[in-house]
Amino acid sequence: MHPVLFHIGALVIPSYGAVAALGLLIALMLAVRIAKKIGIDPNRIWNLCILMLFTALIGSRLLLVIANWKVLHNHPLWILSIATVHHPLLAAIAALIALVVAAVYAGLHRMEPRSTADVLAAPLALGLAFEQAGALLAGSGYGTGTGLSWAVIYTDPLAARWSDAPLGIPVHPVQAYAAICFFLISIGVLLWIPHRHQNGDLAGLFLFAIGIVLYVTEFWRDPIGRGAVLNGILKGPQIAAIILVLGGAALLLDRPKQHLVNIAAHAASEGTSTAPSESTHA
Repeated sequence: MHPVLFHIGALVIPSYGAVAALGLLIALMLAVRIAKKIGIDPNRIWNLCILMLFTALIGSRLLLVIANWKVLHNHPLWILSIATVHHPLLAAIAALIALVVAAVYAGLHRMEPRSTADVLAAPLALGLAFEQAGALLAGSGYGTGTGLSWAVIYTDPLAARWSDAPLGIPVHPVQAYAAICFFLISIGVLLWIPHRHQNGDLAGLFLFAIGIVLYVTEFWRDPIGRGAVLNGILKGPQIAAIILVLGGAALLLDRPKQHLVNIAAHAASEGTSTAPSESTHA
């Protein structure tokens, strides 16, 4: 595939970073639009997303520096290549750090957790779709060997250097499988916005669907670096997928607590003008 999108003189623009950045930009704009539609302050959502983004980026790079401190001590110039290194465990830890920081920010600003999660569901799925498209180009999270006609073959040495992708071997384009599924999940969540009955419906649907996709696609991903569990029966990401499915199911089944109230319609009947908002009833 193409780990390098293009060159500007001596400057190399990695495909993974460029595609992921494009996805993040589109996801941010989508989050703001959904926030307005649901009735949440879009400025708060924008700030939350930017905070999550920079926390994940900075946190992941710091972890990479700490884990490779001896190498950096002997070869300081390697730090210039840190941004091109991809690893599934690194991405998972960065995501956890971002979620913790986002929870703290949301708590400080009294953002209702479930409705905030609803706003972020479709944008996150869309961002993941772009991320997997970039991973396909870079060779990150590559698939198992296959003889299928749609297999991909990595030949660029940078794919092996940056992502440990095998060269010259036909492998499943598992990143494309995941990207298509994540894109469809994003569309499905968007279409479900008018039909949600409670805060957390969109987030529950997102978690449930993402968990299933993550669990299934792991069967076509090469197990190296994925973390074997139960003597290799499961991979580390599949354990995370099970947790996501259970969390999504819990949100979807918790019906009595977070019913939506159409405040706008009530205000219109009273002859007043009130912005759409959400409330809860015991």
